Parts: sequence; structure tokens; C-alpha cells
Amino acid sequence: MSHKSPRIAALLADLDSDAPNTGGLPRHYLGFFRCFNHGLYFEAHDVLEELWLADGKTGANYAFYKGLIQWAGAFVHLQKGRLRPAVALFNLATTNLKQYPTIHLRLDLLNALEDMRSWRQYIEASEFQTNPLTQRPAPQITLLPPQSPLKPSDAVISTVPHH
Repeated sequence: MSHKSPRIAALLADLDSDAPNTGGLPRHYLGFFRCFNHGLYFEAHDVLEELWLADGKTGANYAFYKGLIQWAGAFVHLQKGRLRPAVALFNLATTNLKQYPTIHLRLDLLNALEDMRSWRQYIEASEFQTNPLTQRPAPQITLLPPQSPLKPSDAVISTVPHH
């Protein structure tokens, strides 16, 4: 048990993997999106890291969780005004997430990858001079509904229109 575990347990306290709306997704996975959507990117990283490490390097979702952690890490860098490291993490996250089907664990990866491309492109177009997090709202990620016909259009990652 890591020194982070009590803090992570507090972040996950009211999440129940067995609740009908969760579709049995792991609490740490659901907690990642909750933290991410509240702008708690460092915490999102930590919450999912426990699941990622437990999954192990041979786990089916190892690169998927790693990509999500890198996506959150990119926003940690944006919060700190570090644009080049943010772009590097958007690139790494993209590489890891592209290994999975279009929809994986109820996340529309086409939208996710497009969102990362948009943030990266905004930074690069400004020649690393403008932090998009100061210019536009951060993305809000909505997972697809459980046990329904899964269509990418049902998931939402919303931001201000791409520049």
C-alpha cells in the first residue's frame, strides 16, 4: 500500500463499481474521470496509477491506462505553464491510446484522440507561446452509457470550438 492510498481512497469513497450507472467499471477508472472533469489532473493521474500498476505490464489495459495517465499529465503541465512537456505527453498518450478499439471501456477514443490533437495543435500553432488552458475551457469527458448500443456520437468530450 503506497503513501498515496489513503488520499486516493478519500477521492473514491462515494464511488461504487456495483451501482447501476457504472456498468461494473473499476472505481479507480471512474475516479479518474471525476478528477479529470474537475480539473484535478494530478489527482486523476494518481487515482488511475494504482489501477495501472495493479494491472501490470502484461495487463490488457496497460497501455490504455498509461495513455489516460499521460493525458491527465499533459494538463498538469498546462496548469503549470509548461507547454513543451504538455505536447510531449499528448503525443505519448496518443501513441498508447491508438492501440485500442475506437470505443474502449466506454470511452470514445476517436473523440479523445481528436481532443488531444486539438490541444497540441493550438500550442504548436502559437509556437509554444500561448497556453490554451488560459484561453479555452478544459475538456469534460463523458463515458458512453452502460449496456447500450455503443456509438461514438453518444460520448462527449466538450471544449470550445477548435482553433
